[in-house]
Amino acid sequence: MKVIIPAAGQGTRLRPLTDDRPKCMVELEGKPIIEHQLEVFKEKGIDDVNVITGYMEEKIDYPGIKKFRNPDYETTNMVSSIFCAEEVMDDDLIISYGDIVYNGEVLEKLLSSQAPISVVVDKNWRECWEARMDDPLSDAETLKIDESGNIKELGKKPKSYDDIEGQYIGLMKFSGEAIKDIKKYYHSLDKNAEYDGKDFDNMYMTSFLQQIADNLMPLTPVYINNGWLEIDAPEDLDYYKFVKKNNNISNV
Repeated sequence: MKVIIPAAGQGTRLRPLTDDRPKCMVELEGKPIIEHQLEVFKEKGIDDVNVITGYMEEKIDYPGIKKFRNPDYETTNMVSSIFCAEEVMDDDLIISYGDIVYNGEVLEKLLSSQAPISVVVDKNWRECWEARMDDPLSDAETLKIDESGNIKELGKKPKSYDDIEGQYIGLMKFSGEAIKDIKKYYHSLDKNAEYDGKDFDNMYMTSFLQQIADNLMPLTPVYINNGWLEIDAPEDLDYYKFVKKNNNISNV
């Protein structure tokens, strides 16, 4: 099992905390966000961790990790960053956004899935969003499930809460066999086309997953109920303290 953590960006919404460090190195309860992830991986015996760097890459320095630099991190997006580590995409693979924290039970649920593509989905997302902002619908993205139980849509702008059957958290797993097909598919995409309004180099991960769901293979949801948090703005650091105090970060 291998892990890729895309962590090339600055995280401008976290300024001034990211003025002198990458987003993944912002401290959360005394240690960087990425360190929380590394500890959870270690608990599960996963030590093949690959980090995509860019902004202030020298700040990310942990023994045992392998770093791949995205030289165009300022002008490209998530998918382009991930494929900077294409050479390690030859086994079962976890992709974990660099700005999230989650407990071991969340990771265990993902590891237990036998699907070719497993995508972690928080069914209890709204509780978290309502505590962090006044209008959750303005920030959340669509996630719809088809009659077979697979994800048929994600990452779009919702018109109502009916469009959100859970929230994608930025944590997923691909089997080694699926990865072979996904790499071929990625390189077959039209590099002159737009994907949800973005050019090829700036394609969102959700847009790429949507392409896969529509044209390649199903996306299987792995459901959780809390147990994670995204650190996207300074207020999220305070919210983390609140949910930990109330034990919500442990609920899955």
